[in-house]
Amino acid sequence: MTTAHETAAADRARIKTIVCDILEIEPDELTDTALFREDHDADSMAAIEILSQLERAFRTDIDQADLPRMVNLDGIVEVVSESLAARAARAN
Repeated sequence: MTTAHETAAADRARIKTIVCDILEIEPDELTDTALFREDHDADSMAAIEILSQLERAFRTDIDQADLPRMVNLDGIVEVVSESLAARAARAN
């Protein structure tokens, strides 16, 4: 049986892979708090692409109003977690 912690770790790893692919960086270059724009030269198009890929990968809708919170890996994980929790609540 998979625990919530294992699921969260798997989701974080999946998110990190998506971000690294879009920003064209190696996973060891991306820390939890590294800022995409300042530390990795990401632009607004990269942010939109990250949001789009996350929506597809996790089969959820993420409001573009959340983009300002999605400045680093921790921020993205939080937004995706909230989106998945909201989706689960709607399903019940």
